[in-house]
Amino acid sequence: MKRRDFIKQAAVGTAAAVAAPAVIAAPKKIRWRMPTSWPKAFDLIYGGAVDIADRVKAMSGGDFEILPYAGGELVGGLEVFDAVSQGTFPIGHTASYYYVGKSPAFAFDTGLPFGFNFRQQNAWLYSGGGIEQMRKLYADFNIINIPAGNTGCQMGGWFRKEVNTPDDLKGLRMRIPGLGGKVMSRLGVTVQVLAGGDIFPALERGVIDATEWVGPYDDEKAGFYKVAKYYYFPGWWEPAPSLCIYVNKAAWEDLPKAYQQMLITASSQTNQQMVADFDAKNPAALRSLLERGVQLRRFSDEIMQVARKEAFALYDELAAADPVYKGIYENWSKFKAESDKWFSTAETAYASFSFGK
Repeated sequence: MKRRDFIKQAAVGTAAAVAAPAVIAAPKKIRWRMPTSWPKAFDLIYGGAVDIADRVKAMSGGDFEILPYAGGELVGGLEVFDAVSQGTFPIGHTASYYYVGKSPAFAFDTGLPFGFNFRQQNAWLYSGGGIEQMRKLYADFNIINIPAGNTGCQMGGWFRKEVNTPDDLKGLRMRIPGLGGKVMSRLGVTVQVLAGGDIFPALERGVIDATEWVGPYDDEKAGFYKVAKYYYFPGWWEPAPSLCIYVNKAAWEDLPKAYQQMLITASSQTNQQMVADFDAKNPAALRSLLERGVQLRRFSDEIMQVARKEAFALYDELAAADPVYKGIYENWSKFKAESDKWFSTAETAYASFSFGK
């Protein structure tokens, strides 16, 4: 071929390429149903699942659609783990400490009694190796875990009678999940684990004497003040509980990489937004509860000290008996020791001066 002819044909080919529209493969359309552990009435926690779904839909232009369902609509509120692990549903939204019966190490994914505050929890998960530690555990259950919400420090819950000393806890029937429940059990409490929608009826009928849930905004919605007037703080068993998105491993691997990143990004944004919403709404809700005659009580130092002693004794026992728990606990403990030193400096000094008035 002559050079002049080659240049001519090349020019024609280039023009055609410019004139023709680019052929782009149509994005994969995905529609997932997502069971959650939450009643719809709790609009910030259940709303977190909705928020994630909305963000993913917006980022994908509607091609990746997640449909959240309240606890009990698809599976029971405490059955989300099995539903995702077994592949019955590709995704779920829950709190991992509901499943410490499968492995006590799942508590780390939510938070431990006398553990991290919200910023520390995020620091450990995102930058301290926490997510990687948990991924190794979840791999045995065919689940990919993604932090996806937090309430901030919770309240200590609702009691029919005052509890001033550790002896007052003995024989008490209380709804409290996770390792917090195990600590309470060591203090003589009869512990029950109930999904959110089952708590009020149990408290109203006298099946339980006390319950913890979240904080003023959600607790007022639940109506606990109607049947128990003593409202205790702080929720030492949940200083900053993380909620979690679970994705079935096979479903995750089949998900386009772009969609994986959308889900991670949406969950991270909701993780921040949920705390902001609770911090904005709890003050007015607490004021409203007090106007209703609720009696605000602080757990005595005696109860707090005994509970902390039992909590860390429990952690040592679990570490001695469970090598998986031990590995995560050692990482968690080292991070906590260093983080506590930092937070006890500027953060504590500011908080004690600003909030202590």
